[in-house]
Amino acid sequence: METREVTIPVVGGLPADVITPPGATGVVLFAHGSGSSRHSPRNVAVAHQLNDRSLATVLVDLLTPDEDVLDARTAELRFNIGMLAERLAAIVDWMGKEPALGRLPVGLFGASTGAAAALVAAAARPDRVAAVVSRGGRPDLAGHALSAVRAPTLLLVGGLDEEVIVLNEQARAELGEVAELRIVPGATHLFEEPGTLDEVADQAGGWFTTHLRTPHPA
Repeated sequence: METREVTIPVVGGLPADVITPPGATGVVLFAHGSGSSRHSPRNVAVAHQLNDRSLATVLVDLLTPDEDVLDARTAELRFNIGMLAERLAAIVDWMGKEPALGRLPVGLFGASTGAAAALVAAAARPDRVAAVVSRGGRPDLAGHALSAVRAPTLLLVGGLDEEVIVLNEQARAELGEVAELRIVPGATHLFEEPGTLDEVADQAGGWFTTHLRTPHPA
């Protein structure tokens, strides 16, 4: 595994952790949820399992340090889906120019509000984003962009997260045939119950390895 800490040249520089396994067949960019960061233990755990499936991963802080301080106080930026999606799309563009990543098909993994940003970014980059997975996401916050998403999308929701199940059912209807909703039994919103996060990683890994097959031309 090649592990790098890089600064992505978006909005003055966003720190990211890039892991590239030998013979990587795709790359997954993570969009963390409300109040989280690239160090989210749940996303890191999923990323490591994706690495074991020969998928490169990019975990990035979507807010600058100053913005992070502001958001911790006001919680106003974590729900700015348009801004977060623009940054994700810019990171996808950067990945396309990276020697180690540029040839690889791209997947997006979004958690909570990050799932909405991932879907908006997927709609904005249909030729680059080949698959999306949402973990306990709020895809409904992607609004009108849902109908423009072309990438196969997997919506994973905890079976005990009843309100979010309803919101995901509504979003799946808007996404149409590209989307599939799967319920993880016995899981709450953060998938803290034993075995539930492993189930998320397994489902996400299967989805990405199925849909990230054709290398994108360098």
